[in-house]
Amino acid sequence: MQVTQHRVIVIGAGYAGAIAAGRLARRLRREDVAITLVNAEPDFVERVRMHQLAVGQELRPRPFSEMFAGTGVRLRLAKVTAVDADRRTVSITDGNTTEELAYDTLVYALGSTWNTHDVPGTAEHAYDIAGRPGALRLRERLAALDAGQPVVVVGGGLTGLEAATEIAEARPDLDVALIARAALGDWLSPKGRRHLRKVCDRLGITVHEHTAVTAVAADHVTATAGDIPASVTIWTTGFAVHPIAQATALKIDATGRIEVDSTMRSLSHPDVYAIGDAALVAGPNDKPLRMSCASGVPTAWQAADSIASRLTGTKPTTTPLRYFNQCISLGRKDGLIQYVTADDQARPAALTGKTAALYKELVCKGAAWGVANPTLGLPTRRRGVVQEPAPVPHPTAANAANAANAANAANAANAG
Repeated sequence: MQVTQHRVIVIGAGYAGAIAAGRLARRLRREDVAITLVNAEPDFVERVRMHQLAVGQELRPRPFSEMFAGTGVRLRLAKVTAVDADRRTVSITDGNTTEELAYDTLVYALGSTWNTHDVPGTAEHAYDIAGRPGALRLRERLAALDAGQPVVVVGGGLTGLEAATEIAEARPDLDVALIARAALGDWLSPKGRRHLRKVCDRLGITVHEHTAVTAVAADHVTATAGDIPASVTIWTTGFAVHPIAQATALKIDATGRIEVDSTMRSLSHPDVYAIGDAALVAGPNDKPLRMSCASGVPTAWQAADSIASRLTGTKPTTTPLRYFNQCISLGRKDGLIQYVTADDQARPAALTGKTAALYKELVCKGAAWGVANPTLGLPTRRRGVVQEPAPVPHPTAANAANAANAANAANAANAG
């Protein structure tokens, strides 16, 4: 009797996708499953370090060929172009050929990219650091700037703060400005806000608070307070999810995130699991988890363990997802660790200065180590697959999901 392997396809190899693939490989017998990880790049990209890459720092290469050696995970270097959740197929291209891969279980981890919010001129003139290509493009541009030229970072969130302080520290000869729609660090504790302002003052960063950018040009941005000179504009106003899910029958919300249950399983297609930035995951007090490495890693653990339990006939367990702190690097010599409640609200306590910078560096190194060691170094037992996956949803379920997606898109358009 020929044994058919259960086909698991993981699309996207950021923190969430890479961890899910590696963790599954360590939980299931290799002869029972075929795990394929589809990604466009051959190396793992430490997304939390893109601001460092942009200023010219060299990052340690982390090739997947080494990371998954001996695990049984098969890497396909290709770009995902479509997902057919009803037919259970993924369409990919490697630039020369196109192919359709069939799956029994899909782990959707395509993540997110920068969000231009359709501000005129942003796509044409601004730079992003949401991924390696954008960071390398910005790196080349920054290296070509002469002393005294203005650099504007749009967005006062974590990414914007890290980009502005990293550039100001690495290139003190540049005129760095940060534009925040609200007050600087308004979500932080009083101690955190004071330290952030102190660092910006020390690094010579001009902060424009309560300011919105309405257009981006090659040499300036247009803001509510007038034009601000910018030889380089860096856009960091949040993330937008990969658009592929919007073209599927999967149930999504108005932003395109896939709606899942507590095991990360799609509400409309039980053979699909969504993790990381691509998933709409309810956290404490039913607040959606924010797009971040801190959210993506535990969703990857949860999905991998849930899939392994389902396939091996054991009862899946769920772990409440919560936050503990927000880690912000403020250059290489300073940092801010804001302690938060389970639902991500600032507590009074915060760690600052060189100790916080060391803390953040350890967190970054730990995250990369966790990708290569998805079971955190704990011994695991590979179990055999004894249970078939749930059947493909009835067509009426797909139709309902399509209707919901259309309604969400219409609502989003009306809101805009």
